[in-house]
Amino acid sequence: MSEPIHSVTASAQEALPTQSGSDRQPESRRLSSALVGPLVLAGFSTYLLVGILTMEVPSNASFPGPRVFPGVLMSAGYLISIMLALAIWRNPEGADPDSAAHRRSGEQGFLSDWRAVAWVVGGFLAFATGMPYLGWILAGALLFWCVTRAFRSPRPIFDLSIALVMSSLVYLAFGVGLGLNLPSGLLGGAF
Repeated sequence: MSEPIHSVTASAQEALPTQSGSDRQPESRRLSSALVGPLVLAGFSTYLLVGILTMEVPSNASFPGPRVFPGVLMSAGYLISIMLALAIWRNPEGADPDSAAHRRSGEQGFLSDWRAVAWVVGGFLAFATGMPYLGWILAGALLFWCVTRAFRSPRPIFDLSIALVMSSLVYLAFGVGLGLNLPSGLLGGAF
């Protein structure tokens, strides 16, 4: 009449594809590739630490001083890199080659999203090299927009408008509010 349930589930399990141990990436390699992000962030924080320690601060500098903001960024960078590393260490399955990012990239065994890395690195390089010419507002907006592209935001025009507003607010806060000399570039009539 009808087949027993246990034999149906057994035959269904046999039909499922299985991965042998040789097909899967070793856990140590998954962990090492997943730890690239926290290591890069810790390296950048160390770069900030060296800059803070070697910075020459004039004796007439008032509070909060030029070391405070880089110190906050450095501390946040170390904290976030430690938290990310601990999260990866506690949950190595998050670095699983069967994840959605891995299936999207089509590569076997490496989980980095190189498209996103290229957008962020390219945006930072454009920001760093273009700031004297574009000015803080335009270069900062370009950096913000490139980061939203890296995170695959579906609204590029909206992101660009938010980027211009945010970089303008930062320019007002640091340039006008704190009296720092941020480059004005094209918008300030530099060219």
